Amino acid sequence: MSLLRLYTRALELLGKEARLGAILAGANVLLAGAQFAEPVLFGRIVDVLSGKDTSSAWLLLAAWAAFGLFTITASTAVALHADRLAHRQRQAVLTDYFEHVLQLPLTFHSGSHSGKLMKVMLAGTDGLWRLWLGFFREHFAAIMSVVVLLPLSLIINWRLAILLFLLCVVFTVLTTLVVRKTYGMQSEVEQHYSDLSARASDALGNVALVQSFVRIDAEVQGLRLVSSQLLAVQMPVLSWWAVVTVITRASTTITVLAIFTTGIALNQAGLTTVGEIVMFVSFATILIQKLEQVVSFINNLFMEAPRLQEFFNVLDAVPAVHDRPDAIEVGRLQGLVEFHDVTFSYDGKRPAVEDLSFTALPGQTIALVGPTGAGKSTAIALLHRAFDPQSGFIRIDGMDVRGLTLTSLRRNIGVVFQEALLFDRSIADNMHVGKPDATDEEMKEAAARAQALEFIERSGRGFDTNVGERGRMLSGGERQRLSIARALLKNPPILILDEATSALDAVTEAKVNAALDEVMRGRTTFVIAHRLSTIRNATRILLFDNGRVIESGTFDELVAKSGRFAELARAQFMVQNERGSAMQPDGSTAVLKV
Repeated sequence: MSLLRLYTRALELLGKEARLGAILAGANVLLAGAQFAEPVLFGRIVDVLSGKDTSSAWLLLAAWAAFGLFTITASTAVALHADRLAHRQRQAVLTDYFEHVLQLPLTFHSGSHSGKLMKVMLAGTDGLWRLWLGFFREHFAAIMSVVVLLPLSLIINWRLAILLFLLCVVFTVLTTLVVRKTYGMQSEVEQHYSDLSARASDALGNVALVQSFVRIDAEVQGLRLVSSQLLAVQMPVLSWWAVVTVITRASTTITVLAIFTTGIALNQAGLTTVGEIVMFVSFATILIQKLEQVVSFINNLFMEAPRLQEFFNVLDAVPAVHDRPDAIEVGRLQGLVEFHDVTFSYDGKRPAVEDLSFTALPGQTIALVGPTGAGKSTAIALLHRAFDPQSGFIRIDGMDVRGLTLTSLRRNIGVVFQEALLFDRSIADNMHVGKPDATDEEMKEAAARAQALEFIERSGRGFDTNVGERGRMLSGGERQRLSIARALLKNPPILILDEATSALDAVTEAKVNAALDEVMRGRTTFVIAHRLSTIRNATRILLFDNGRVIESGTFDELVAKSGRFAELARAQFMVQNERGSAMQPDGSTAVLKV
């Protein structure tokens, strides 16, 4: 994306502030014209005082004071409103970016480090803020000043104006060369900044691993290496722009000397006045000052370009699913779920699920089993529209899920993840995720049913206890029971259990299973299971392989078939004797016909 296009997009993000931006731009044009009144009037006063009739000098002096007062007042107003515009819109864009990122599919987040996304959000919005503030405060006025000054100087004295044009050409050529030389280098610099942010965030997020494996020195050295690489590519960029600064400063003296030299020669030839020479010296001083601001603007835009490019890349990422224009908002559903010939592929080549068809009646428990990558999680992801199938359809209560708003669909679906996902907030805040308007009594009831009330009341501050980052202040079983309580509080007609007990010890698992029995009661439940002992009482078990359901039935029916499911059972050491007697969690046995 070119610098011009990047900056155009930055201005497009002004949104509702665009009207104020247009007013500020107009004010900058007026300021650009008004500021040249001073050197023009100064030159005229010099010419008047050089002559015999000096009566008009007072009138010129009054006009000078009036223009000066206008410039001071207008500049103050522009700076004040530019500050307010930039700060308001930075917060608005930051919030919009945050909302957009939260709507992006899990596949996007799987391939993007959260630390880098945070860095892109903060660096991008800060960059926009600096560009907006600089543009409306001084950069646009500087550009307009150059546009106004050059034609004005031609009208006053085209011979001296040629020197100003030559100065602009030198600045333009020099700046263009430096930008072309360093643009790719600055993009590499920004990539190192992203690596630095991601590496630091990664280490801080796994501080227990770093400390237990004595990785502190290694991680610090790794960060130093990235910092060194960053500086190695940053220094040449800074050197090139330092050259521009030095030449800019030198051009001030050279240009003023050239104007005096040419002006004296023209004055001796009767082609200019002393006042015009003084006027053009002032013009040159102002022009150099404005060109420095223009170069600063280009330099700032150049430095921000890679950050803005990353920011816009994320902003341009399209959510995998979105509401149709005619999507309907539904209330509480009954929980009748139908998959009909559903096919979906992540890459368009190998289907993750293929021709998937089954029906789950309200209140039934459907277990999905099979090896990793068989399509279990994909099928469930399609249910709550993390993706939409390429063919076939999914219905809930007879309605295609694509015809429902995402909000109303997901409001009817609760999820208990394999890893309990908790905010670094209080227990109450985490439970309110399930029901924002839940009362204290409702939270206590849900916690009690989830076997969680005991440890909550045992903690120092009860429901106001902070759980720490990712719930690290709680044990694994406590985190899981809290997530179950959250699902109970939400009270959805459809529930998804993603192997919710796989990482727990036997005692804790018994407590969590009791909580799961409570949360599953009266709901259509989908259980993604690897441990077959957890799905003994499922209404139906679907065995997945390569995206297809190859076996379907109850636990006993599938065991009796002596097929793939029975093989999985044997692999999990459920076979106890030659007849295939397998011990179940409740102490009973099931017969595996082998």
